[in-house]
Amino acid sequence: MKAVVVVLLTVFLTIVCATGVLQAQEAKEPPKAAATEPGPTTTVPTAPSGEQKGEAAKPPAEEPVTGTASVSFLNQYMFRGYQLGKDSLIIQPSLSAFYKGFTANFWGNIDGHEKATQNFIPDDPGHQSFNETDLTLSYTYAIGKWSLTGGYIYYGLRYANETQEFFGSISYDWFLKPTLSIYRDFAAYPGWYLNLSIGHSFKIYQEVTLDLGASAGYEIGTGNYWDTFQQSTGAYTGSKYSAFHDGMVKAGLTIPVNKKVTIQPMVAYWFPLSNDAERRINGNSYNPNGYLKYLWQGGVTAAYNF
Repeated sequence: MKAVVVVLLTVFLTIVCATGVLQAQEAKEPPKAAATEPGPTTTVPTAPSGEQKGEAAKPPAEEPVTGTASVSFLNQYMFRGYQLGKDSLIIQPSLSAFYKGFTANFWGNIDGHEKATQNFIPDDPGHQSFNETDLTLSYTYAIGKWSLTGGYIYYGLRYANETQEFFGSISYDWFLKPTLSIYRDFAAYPGWYLNLSIGHSFKIYQEVTLDLGASAGYEIGTGNYWDTFQQSTGAYTGSKYSAFHDGMVKAGLTIPVNKKVTIQPMVAYWFPLSNDAERRINGNSYNPNGYLKYLWQGGVTAAYNF
């Protein structure tokens, strides 16, 4: 399955990039001269008003292929409130391509010195590991100030079973740009995850901005994996985990180096949103994925836009 998804993403990126190259070449090539006499069914277009006789009408500009390459350096890896790496240099490379509303993204996680947490069992304890590769395909459609996005995520994990999700989100381009995202895991960990986020950037000096944000998540487990810890049996035989799950607030800066390169330092604070999210019974986490803690995360991202 992993190989199939990688091949599909590679083909998609290749087509997108090739389209961009062809568009660039076509833009440079002069238009071909028209035939001396039009064919039987060919009509000669009339020049729009304002154009001089003999000038060819300019074709509409094609939307270019764009992209972003970035790398983040963090003190720990956080995912939906779960601590999946700590006390180590976490490196997260990312590569995205954008074309006419479509986005293809590669994202990875490199843990410089894997250590166990209440949510994480290392695949190679005490060593560096490229332990996660995520591939995302999505499409965004804008209607006025509303944006609708739908897509698919493949999670290639070395420390857990690989899994897959479909997701959709809706956002409104307002002061705090509220965004509601809904994820559905349909493979290894069946369930729903809902996340509501807000954020805003304030210009503080020339093109430097202060970026503030917050989010809240709700987890709904539906598969057997999500059975909770039950004191009477001393095992994970209870009802499916469902709770207000994780909260996060963050602050950062976006510092343009030039028109294509930006540096973004940031700090975030993660916390459980309910008693069930941080609940423990006889030392065991009520949540089968491990209880949530109150944690600080910090780091910096360098991005190149092309």
